[in-house]
Parts: sequence; structure tokens; C-alpha cells
Amino acid sequence: MPDSSSPPPLLATVPVPEMSADDDDTQNTGVDVWPELEKAEKLARGAALKWASGVFYRPDQLERLGQYRKRESQRTSSVQSRLKSAVQSYLEGVGSGLEQLRSALADVREVSCILGEVRSEWSGKASGFQSLEHLREIASEHERLAAAFNNLPHLCSVPVMVIETQRLIESRRLLEAHAHLMELEDWQDDIHRQLQRTSGPTSEEASLVLDYFVGVRQLGEALAKELWDVIRCGLVLVRQDPTSFVSAVRIIEREERIDRTLLDTHDANPRFMPPGRPKNWRTKFFQIIEEAIAIRFRATYLDIRGPGLANHLVALQNSIMNDLTTVKHLLEQCCPPHYHISRAYMLMCHKCLSAYLQQVISWDLESSEIFTVLKWVLHVYHSPEMMGHPDLCSEVNLEELGPLISQETLDQMQNKYVNTVRASVSEWMQKALEVELLDWQRDQEPDFDHEGFYHTSLPTIIIQMLEENAHVALVISEALRDQMIVMGLYELETFLTRLRETLVDYGKEWRKDRTNPKYYLHYLLAAINSCISLRGAIESLQQQQSTAPQYRINRAPPCPQAVLERTTKRACRLVIDELLFEVQPQFLYLLSRSMLSDCEVIDRICNSMEQHCSHYKRVREPYFQFLVLESQWALVVEYVRTLMQKPMVCRNSEERSRLSDRMAQDALQLRDLFHRMSGQQDEDHCACSQRPESCEMLTGVLSVLAEIIRISDTSMLSLEVSGLVTKYPDISEEHVLVLLDVRGDVPREVRGTVLDMLEQSARPLPQGYRPIFNDILVPTPSMPFCLPTAKCV
Repeated sequence: MPDSSSPPPLLATVPVPEMSADDDDTQNTGVDVWPELEKAEKLARGAALKWASGVFYRPDQLERLGQYRKRESQRTSSVQSRLKSAVQSYLEGVGSGLEQLRSALADVREVSCILGEVRSEWSGKASGFQSLEHLREIASEHERLAAAFNNLPHLCSVPVMVIETQRLIESRRLLEAHAHLMELEDWQDDIHRQLQRTSGPTSEEASLVLDYFVGVRQLGEALAKELWDVIRCGLVLVRQDPTSFVSAVRIIEREERIDRTLLDTHDANPRFMPPGRPKNWRTKFFQIIEEAIAIRFRATYLDIRGPGLANHLVALQNSIMNDLTTVKHLLEQCCPPHYHISRAYMLMCHKCLSAYLQQVISWDLESSEIFTVLKWVLHVYHSPEMMGHPDLCSEVNLEELGPLISQETLDQMQNKYVNTVRASVSEWMQKALEVELLDWQRDQEPDFDHEGFYHTSLPTIIIQMLEENAHVALVISEALRDQMIVMGLYELETFLTRLRETLVDYGKEWRKDRTNPKYYLHYLLAAINSCISLRGAIESLQQQQSTAPQYRINRAPPCPQAVLERTTKRACRLVIDELLFEVQPQFLYLLSRSMLSDCEVIDRICNSMEQHCSHYKRVREPYFQFLVLESQWALVVEYVRTLMQKPMVCRNSEERSRLSDRMAQDALQLRDLFHRMSGQQDEDHCACSQRPESCEMLTGVLSVLAEIIRISDTSMLSLEVSGLVTKYPDISEEHVLVLLDVRGDVPREVRGTVLDMLEQSARPLPQGYRPIFNDILVPTPSMPFCLPTAKCV
């Protein structure tokens, strides 16, 4: 036994469920139990033992054993008593249910017996009811005769009422006529109902009633015709006397109430609906108004082509606004509030106007007419002067109205507008080019602008045309402006191509007869200035674009700058060709043996070039500088070409010295000319001239070639040629061989050494290097004749 002062184990805190004597009995009987039950019982017994060991851990707690036994016994008794009472209540309920079932079975048997007796009595008396069939027929006939007797006064007065109602309709006393018509229709409907309450009307009876009341149906049609005439002229009537219009609306509301009552009755009794009902005159009311609006639009269809279309749209705007004002302030007072007549009229007007504009759009419109329609649709229609008016915005939101024409139709119109303007622009550009070509044939110098440069009217016409089209398109939308700019760039690209072709033809005609036109060179320079002006126009148009839409999906984006560059370069090439043609006669005598000591040839060449280039000051930058540089380049290349294609073979060192001195002096004279031209360029154009090293490079080639001809020691030629190749890598072996031939004293070994050096030093051209020798062709050397010459026998 452990010490009483030691703490109880943890297991002592686990409660153990109480065990009854029945559990022991079940265990001792040897009856098979489920494994789960056995396992649960073992766990319960283990828990009970743990609980008991925890409770009776100390000796002093054994004294309370009797109290624990008594408490557990009371708890067991309480549980057993509750179980017994529950089982007893269940048994009593089952007994009560069985007793009720017995009572119900007895009742069912009694009812079955009674039904059998009723069936037997009914089968015996059914033959007696067959004798009442004749009485039923007599009663039905009596009912018909009574209905005919009651309706006889009404039937006799129907023709008179029809005539009276017809007179009221003709005199447009619509309310009285409708009252009579309602009375006639009530009589007709009563007869139909009475026939319906009987065995049902036959086809003959129904047709008889309809034939008799055919005048009533005709009256209804006549009254409806008068009503719709009044509704159709409602805008005119409410301005003069709205009485007839108000009467028409009251009649329509009466008919709507009758329709609603009959429909409610028909839902309760679907066997009868008067003929011609429901009339739905309220729906017809709005249909008539919509037809009247459409007729008003169609009535304005006249010959409104050309300038008349704009006036027509203005008149249409005023007419619509007058009608909407009348509806808002007059017609709305004549209609019930639930009609929302102002809102409905605006929506119907929008619908009819959209259909009318679709008809207008389907015409073969010109560009001005398309512009007028687009401006009216996109800007005027939704402006505060029309549908955006404050009084109308309270009725219908502009977003609810939506666009007058669909986006697809709008795109088609814009494309059509662009294509129409494109044809006009192309035609005007062609005419401007023809006028420009006529100006080139004039016997006077081109005009000067305020800065002293040549100019013609061509760029002004083209620029003004494109900018005006873009400005006009911007009135419609930025997207149309961008589309118009793209179209203009495409057409400008085509125009520049035609201009280049025209310049080429102009040059061909000049080469055939150089006396006409007199100012050929001047107009070429004017054409270059025109291209410079067009470049600024292209950049201005491209800067105006907010987006870059594709005018045509199957076409590349326009690139007029590239075409303009080619056109300008072609004009510059014609100018340079003219310079070469002027100096070509002097080059025939250049570097000839007889002219080595004479400097007049190079003087004439320099004078011709200086005189020719003096016209360049009438050209704007950057092409003034380009022309000067190209002229210098062409002159130097022509000089080298003369040396290569007409080689003078030196016979001795004296001729080599004279030739090299001549070339060196020519290089100095050309360098002075080029520097003088550059200084004049700075003075006239206030622009940065070409770099001095460009002049040095151009004239330096002459100095290098002269040095190769001057050198006396042929063994040093390979070194000199190496320096030449380093500075001018585009020189070829053929060019070097021509230089060696000019010397006339180069042995074969030195030639082989030079050619080997050239082969080893071959390298690609550096980036940015402009070739000089590539454009110079060397004549093919003639093969020596191998047979000895002899006199013929």
C-alpha cells in the first residue's frame, strides 16, 4: 500500500462508467457477441478499474465505499425506471394505432355497401331521364326566342343607328360617333354572348349575325380612318385647334379600356371574344405617328444633289427641331402622361431619319456631298442646336438614341470620301505637273522667292492641296484626318515618281536640242528647290498624324521621303551631267603632250565650273552643298578618267617631270577653286560648308598620281603604290598598270612586284568611304599582232 501522503496517479482522474449486473450476466451466458462490443466492454471495464483505483487510492477513502455503492445503485434504478416508462408509452401508442385501423376498416366496408345500393338504384331509374330530352330542347328553344324578343327593339334600330353614326363620322363629331359605335358593338356582343350561352352558335347563326351587323364593322373602319387622319395631321392640328386631336386620343383610350376588360374576361372565360378584338389602337396610334414622320422625310426628297444637299440638311434640321418643340410644348399636353409622347416622338424621329439617311447615302455622292453628310451626322445631329438641346436631353439621353448610321456604314462613307478625294487629288497633281512642265519651257528665268532662291508654283499647289484636305477632314474626326494624310502621302509618292520621270524626259529633250529650252539648268535647280519644299510638307503632314492607320491593308505604308530623295538626286544628277557636258571639250586637250606647259586648259575648266556653280546659290540647303560637292567630285573623277582612258606614254624623264608638274599644278589650282567655292558657300548660305579634308582628299588623288609619275627610282614604286592603295582602296590593278604604262620606264620585274603587293594588300572598303576609281573604266589593252608585216606579193 503506498503512502497516503503521496499524490494519486493520473489515471485516477479518468471517470469509469457504471456497470450493471446485466453486463455480468451477458458475459457468463456464453452467447457470442460482436468483436466491437467485446472490445468496448473491455475498455469500459479497464476504465472502471482505473477509476476505482484512483478513487480508493488512500485508505481513508475506503470508508466512503458504502456511499459510492448506494449512489450507484440509485443511479441504476433511475435509469431502469426511465427505460420501463419509455417502453410502456411505445406499447400504448401501438395499441391505439391498431384500434384506429380496425375502425377505419369497418367504415370502408360500410361505404362500399352503400355505394353498391346506390348503383343498383341508379341503373333502375336511368331510363326515366331519357324522356326529359324533349323538354330540354323546348327549354333551349324558349331561351332563344326570349333572347330574340328582348333584342328585337335593338335589332330594328340598328340601321337607323348606323346611318346616324355615319353622319357623325362624316361631320367629324368623333366622340358622338364613337359613343353610337360602342352602343352598336355592345348589342352585337350581347347577341354573340347569348348565342354562346346556349348550346353554341352554329356557323349559319354566326354568319347571319355578322351579315346583319356588317354596317357596324364598316363604321368602325370609317371611324378608324378618320382617327388616323387626325393623328397623322396632329402637329398641324395642335398648333391651330387641338380639339379633334384630343377627341381622337380619348377615343383611343376608350378602346384600350374595352380591350383590357375583354381580355380580362377572356382569361376567365376563354370561350368568347368579340370579332375584331382586341383593336390595339394605342399601338396603332404610335405606328401612325411614325408613318407620318417617315412621310414628312420622303416628302422632302427632291433634287438635292450638289450644294443643295447642305441646304436641304439645314432645312431638315429646322423642320425636326420645330416638330420636336411642338411635341414638347403642345402635343404632350394633349396626350396622357403614360404615353411619354416626347420621348416616343424623338425615338421614332431618330429611327425614320436613320432610314432616310441610308437612302441618301446610297446615292452616288461626290466628295463635298459625303463631307456634308458626315459633318451633319457626326457633329450637327448631336449638337446642342439639335438633339443635344437641353429641353430634349431631359426626355432621351444621347447614348440611348445611338448613332444615326452604323459604324460599318460610317467607315464605308469615310473610305468612299477618301477615295473620291484621292481621285481629285491625283487629277490636280497631274494638272499641276503639266503646268510645271509648260513653265520649264519658258524663255525667261524662274521666279525668285523673298530669299533669292528659285521657286515655282508646283510645291505651293501640292502643299496647299494636301493641307486643305487634311484640315477639312479634321472637321469630321481625327481618324479621317489621319486617313486623309495617309492617302495624300500615297498620292505624293506617286506624284514624285511621275516628277522624276518627267525630269528624265526633260533631260532627254534637252540633249536632243540644247538651244531649247533656254533656261534648262535654272529650271532643274528650281525643281530641286521644289523637292526641298515638298520635304517640309511631308514632315508637316506626318507630324499632324495622331495615329498611323493603314489606308489599305494590302499595301505597304507610304514612304514618300525615299521617292523624294531619288527624285531630288535625279535632278542633281542632271545638273552634274550638264556641268560635265560643258567641260567635256576642255578635257579633250587635257594632259596631251602639246599642252603640258600650257595652263589655259585647266583655267578654262575652272572658269566653266565656277560659272556653272554660280547658279547653285539659287538652291536651298542642304542641296546647295550637295551640288557643290558632287560637282567637285565629278570634276576630279573626270580628270582621273582622262588620265586613265587617254594615257600619254612618257618617252623620257623630262616628259615624266613635265606631266607630274602639270598634274600637281592642276591639283593646286583645283584646290584653290574648291576652297573659293566653299568660302562663297559660307557667305551666301550662312551654313556649314563641306569639311576641308574633303577637298584635300579629292585633289590629293591628283597629287599622289603625279608623285607616282614623278619618282625617278622605279624600285620605290611599290612603296608609293602602297601609299596610294592605303588612301584610295578602291583602285584596281588595271588602274595601277595604266599609271605604270604612263611612266613608260617600268621594267617587268617591278611590275610583278607591284602587282604582288597589290594582291597582298587587298582589303574591303572602309565604312563611309566613297570610291573614286570604281566609276573609271580602263580601256582594254589591244593584243599585239603576232605575224610579221610584209608586202603582199
